[in-house]
Amino acid sequence: MIHRSLLALALLGALTAAGCSSSDPNADTTAAASAPADAMASDAMAADAKADAMADDAMAADSMAADSMTSDAMANKDMAANLAPARYQVTFASRWTEKDHPFEYPSPKFVGLSVAHFSPLIGASHGPGYALFSEGAMPSAGLEHLSETGKHDPLDAEIKAAVATGAALALVEAAEPLKDHSKTEMAEVAVDGKHPNVSLVAMIAPSPDWFAGARDVSLVENGQWVAERTIELFPYDSGGDAGTTYRADDADLAPKHPVATLAGDPHFTVDGKLLPVATVTFKKL
Repeated sequence: MIHRSLLALALLGALTAAGCSSSDPNADTTAAASAPADAMASDAMAADAKADAMADDAMAADSMAADSMTSDAMANKDMAANLAPARYQVTFASRWTEKDHPFEYPSPKFVGLSVAHFSPLIGASHGPGYALFSEGAMPSAGLEHLSETGKHDPLDAEIKAAVATGAALALVEAAEPLKDHSKTEMAEVAVDGKHPNVSLVAMIAPSPDWFAGARDVSLVENGQWVAERTIELFPYDSGGDAGTTYRADDADLAPKHPVATLAGDPHFTVDGKLLPVATVTFKKL
């Protein structure tokens, strides 16, 4: 913008000098011809000045918005830090049904399997620096094993290690898998001001390496512990197996892929929309 203004000034100066210094009898004609050019240069300068002002206003607005967001985040963090520890009842419920997810749904008639179930829920309460899983990031060995076998070991050991470092506050586990979709499984989780978030996962079974998950669920609102909050768990692929169907044979990927959403997969996407497979409700005790 500054460069355009300087060019316009230079053009104006050159045209003015040409009109004033000419001794040619046609100087008046030259000066008259330069008038429109002078006007154009002035218009260009005015447009540049307006654009500069608009850019400055936008930058100021962005800066104010960023300052506001930073202030809000700091205020929420400060308010959470002052909260007394709390405990929540965790209720895990299925929404993975043949009606809502009809494509190749593992029916009860499939011999030899307790079909269409979830492994026991597992997760952690934690602070902002901890990630049980992240879309686009490689899974931990524990998350990969959980998503392929439903077993909590070694994911539970990884969470306990995070607790030991202070990144997480507590391990949360349900005792039993969720096999009856008309029922729920229960657990409890502890939170405090430095660890107000909860992340949870459970294997979708049978599957190659798919899991239901939710991460960074905050239990703080307006500086207080929420009385109750229900969140949806969506399906993910942990990236370690090449299988694309519920009953696919084991086929380890090499190299392994990062965690990815299963949006677009026909097992969980209906009419272009990724459907949740479960819910978790947190109720303050």
